[in-house]
Amino acid sequence: MAQRGYFTFVLHGHLPYVLNHGQWPHGMDWLSEASLYSYIPLLREFYRLKKEGVDFHLTIDITPVLAEQLSHPLFKDEFKRYLRARIDSAQEDKAYFKKTDQDHMAGLAQFWEDYFVETLRFYHDEIKEDILAAFRGLQEDGYIEIMTCAATHGYLPLLGLEESINLQLSQGKATYERHFGRAPHGIWLPECAYRPRYPWEPPFSTPLYKAPVERKGIEEHLAAHKLLFFVVDTHLLAGGKAIGTYLERFPMLRRLWLQSQQGQEPLPPAEKRSPYQSYCVSSTGDLDKAAAFFTRDPHTALQVWSAEHGYPGDYWYLEFHKKHFPGGIRYWRITKSKSDLAEKDPYVPERAKERLRAHAEHFVGLIKGQLDKYHNETGERGIMCAPYDMELFGHWWFEGPEWLALVLRLLAEDKGILTTTCNEYLEANPPSLVMQLPEGSWGEGGYHFIWLNQDTVWTWEHIYEMEQSLRSLKGVKGRLPVDTTLQELICQSLRELLLLQSSDWQFLISTVSARDYAELRFSTHYDWLRQLISTTREYLQTGELSEGARNFLSDCKRRDDLFPELDWRWFFEYNINGSRP
Repeated sequence: MAQRGYFTFVLHGHLPYVLNHGQWPHGMDWLSEASLYSYIPLLREFYRLKKEGVDFHLTIDITPVLAEQLSHPLFKDEFKRYLRARIDSAQEDKAYFKKTDQDHMAGLAQFWEDYFVETLRFYHDEIKEDILAAFRGLQEDGYIEIMTCAATHGYLPLLGLEESINLQLSQGKATYERHFGRAPHGIWLPECAYRPRYPWEPPFSTPLYKAPVERKGIEEHLAAHKLLFFVVDTHLLAGGKAIGTYLERFPMLRRLWLQSQQGQEPLPPAEKRSPYQSYCVSSTGDLDKAAAFFTRDPHTALQVWSAEHGYPGDYWYLEFHKKHFPGGIRYWRITKSKSDLAEKDPYVPERAKERLRAHAEHFVGLIKGQLDKYHNETGERGIMCAPYDMELFGHWWFEGPEWLALVLRLLAEDKGILTTTCNEYLEANPPSLVMQLPEGSWGEGGYHFIWLNQDTVWTWEHIYEMEQSLRSLKGVKGRLPVDTTLQELICQSLRELLLLQSSDWQFLISTVSARDYAELRFSTHYDWLRQLISTTREYLQTGELSEGARNFLSDCKRRDDLFPELDWRWFFEYNINGSRP
C-alpha cells in the first residue's frame, strides 16, 4: 500500500510541584493518581506494543517539574503506600458488597483489586519503581521522542523579563539532559502559548514599567537554546481568528492584543496554510532566530478532548466524578448525557472494551480521510499532529490508554499512514515556508484569558514585582562568582521565582477546580521569595546570616527540593541583546 502521510500523537505530561505541599485532596495524591491512572497504564500499553513487535512512534513531553517529582525518593515511597491503600480499599469494598448481596458491585471491586495489584507488580517488577527511566528506555529504543518544557510550566508570553524566559528554558533544558542523557530537540510551550517580537508592556498599569520594552519573539529564545520545534493550536496558523470573544469582556487582554498587532505584516490568506505541514516561524526574518512548529489537527481534536461530543463521553465508559465512600473508588459508568450522579448505572468493563474498537477505528478513519484528502489535493504526504494532555488518558478517560494503543496498532497494520515523532518528521521533511504567527495559546478563546483575567491579575502584579526585585539587587553580580552563601540565597530565590511563575496557579484559580489551594500555593511562594530577597539584601550589607536566616534558607531548600543544577547566571548574566550564558 502506498504511503499517504504521517501521524503523531503528542502527549503533554505535567503536574505542578506538589512534593511537601499537601496530600489530599490537593497535593501528593494528585501525583499518585496521575501515575496510577495515566503514566503507568500508558507505559504498560507501550511495553505491550513493543513486546508484540508493533512499529509505533509518538511524541511526548514530560515537563521538568514533573520529571523532578517522578524521580524523587519521596514520591517513590509514597506511591507504593498509595497503591497498597487502594488495594485495601478495593478489598474492603468487596467484602461490603458481598455482605449486602451486591454481586455485580463485588465483581467490580475484584476488578479494581486486580487492577491495583497488577499496577504494583508492573511498577516494582517491570519498571523497577522508576517511571522516568521507563520512558527514557522507550526513547532510547526509538519508539517515543520526549520533548522538554519550560521548567515550571511558566506562561512565557506574560512573564515580565527576558531573564525569566531564559531561566525557565535554561533550567528546563538542563533538567531534561540530567534525566534523559541527551539534549532535547523540541519543546512543549506551556499552554501552547506564543508571543511574537514587539514593543511590550504589561497589560495593566504598574509603576514597574515606565515605557514599552522591545521583547523577543518566543522562537528567538528557542533558537538560542537550540530547541528546534514546538506545537501551536490551529487558530494561530489561521491568523488568530479565535481570540475575539474575550477581548471586549476583559480590557487588559484587548490592550495586550493591540500592542502585539502594531507593526505586524498582514498574514497570507488562511486557505494557503494547511495544518498538515510544518512551518518555520520568525518574527525578524532571521532564520538563525527561527524555530519550526507543528499545528494541532482541528478535525480529530474534539473526538478526544470533548466529554460531550467525543469518545470519552460514551455512556459505557467509566464515570469520573462519582466515587464510593470511603475509599474513593469509581464503580459507575457515564450512563447518559448530562445525567446527575444519582442516575449513574454500574460500570460494565466488558461493554466499555467493546466500544474501544469502534472508537479507535473511527479515529483512524478520520486520520486517513484527512491525510488522503491532503495528498490528493497537493500530491504531498502530510503530517497530522494530535496533541493532548497526557493525563486525559487514564485519569480523566479511564479507557484512554487502551484506546490509544489500539489506534497505534491499527495504524501499524494499515501501512498507508506512518506513525512518527516530530523530530523524525522534521529531519526528513524540513519546512520550506517561513512565516509570522500571532500571539495566542490553546486556552479557551485562543488567547490569554484563562491565565490573565480579573481573578488572576493580582498574581501577575506580584510576579512582576518579584522579577524586578531580584533584578535590582545591588552588588550581586560582582560577588556571586566567589560567595557560596550568596549563591545559595540567590539560587533558592530563583527556585521560588520559578515556582511562583507556574501557570497552574492561574489556571486553577480561573477554572475554580482547586482555587483555594492555588491561591495558597502562590501566596506561599511569594512570601518565601520576598523573605529570601530581604535576607539577601541584609547579607549583602553585613556579610553575615543570622541563625534564623540560615534556618529559613535550609527549610526552603528542604521543602522545594528541585533543580539541583540551577545556575544563577541564567538570570543575572543573561545578555538581552545577545546570547544566553
